[in-house]
Amino acid sequence: MGLRKLAITVAAGAMALGLATQAQAEDVLRIGVEGAYPPFSSKTASGELVGFDIDIAMALCDQMGRKCELVEQDWDGIIPALLAKKYDAIVASMSITEERKKRVDFTSKYYNTPAKFVAADNSGLSDTKEGLAGKRVGVQRGTVHQCYMEKMFPDTELVLYGTQEDVFQDLSAGRIDAQLSDSIQALEGFLTQDAGKGFAFLGGDQYEAGCYGEGAGIAIRKGEDKLRAALNDAIKAIRANGTYAKINAKYFEFDIYGAPAGS
Repeated sequence: MGLRKLAITVAAGAMALGLATQAQAEDVLRIGVEGAYPPFSSKTASGELVGFDIDIAMALCDQMGRKCELVEQDWDGIIPALLAKKYDAIVASMSITEERKKRVDFTSKYYNTPAKFVAADNSGLSDTKEGLAGKRVGVQRGTVHQCYMEKMFPDTELVLYGTQEDVFQDLSAGRIDAQLSDSIQALEGFLTQDAGKGFAFLGGDQYEAGCYGEGAGIAIRKGEDKLRAALNDAIKAIRANGTYAKINAKYFEFDIYGAPAGS
């Protein structure tokens, strides 16, 4: 074989290998998850990521014909890590808000549930500005609940936490008077647990469009329209083929996708 022919053959082989490697990389979809927000995402004793968000992410990858690679990330840094290309999308119960849209793009919602306060069932508190004035109310830092409290309850002493689990821990220990979080997360992650005995929802659903937005969506980097379209198609498909319903029934007694905001 001549040197020129050998060089062409080697170059062709290298190109084929490069294309195969690129195809394999495109088959993997890296998903950023929190892992500290039960029942949407949490970790078992063995370190396995589980929960509604986790199952939805895996179902979407399967529908798209791609392999999911889950990347655990603390909430405070979850958008910065997306922008730094640590992963390709965020599936972590992130509410679609106008403020976040300035930094990232979103798919359509994949669920929508209202927020509620939780306090001791004999607290004597009310979910009004006057009823919570001067009281210590805990929320997870950097969430829509922080936005809501700062906007709607300015006279409350707001206590910020790194994780929702820390919020529940301090509420149970009596270090805060109440907490605000997603109602389903509060029910499944606290009120039905031993630590939640003696506690109950305080007042009704909490909603303000500027803070709570349109429901929970999947965040991606701006300009990645092809990925957003593929994820939107996958959300519609798992809703239509029964996959979403099976995942939903594993965790909840009603369809959380259809729950209207503020209802």
